[in-house]
Amino acid sequence: MFKNYERKQSFGPIVIAAAVAAFGLLSLVIVNHGPWNRPQIQSPEVHRDTTTRDAAQAVGAKITPTEPKPALEPEAPGPKPAQPANPVPSQN
Repeated sequence: MFKNYERKQSFGPIVIAAAVAAFGLLSLVIVNHGPWNRPQIQSPEVHRDTTTRDAAQAVGAKITPTEPKPALEPEAPGPKPAQPANPVPSQN
């Protein structure tokens, strides 16, 4: 009535998954550690500390200072903000 079927071991999916993982890992190692990923030596002029002001002056831009804010701000036009809907109750 019942026949004993021998279950065949199939390693196909495991082999494919391992091959894809190995290819991905090898690709990452090549991309991250290839000869094109070495730090480039730059001249000292590149590392000179420059500010935006220095860069603007270098190209001939006119630099004008920002006007300072007044000590007292004028009253804002329009209605005052409303009271909050649920004021915090005072603690007695």
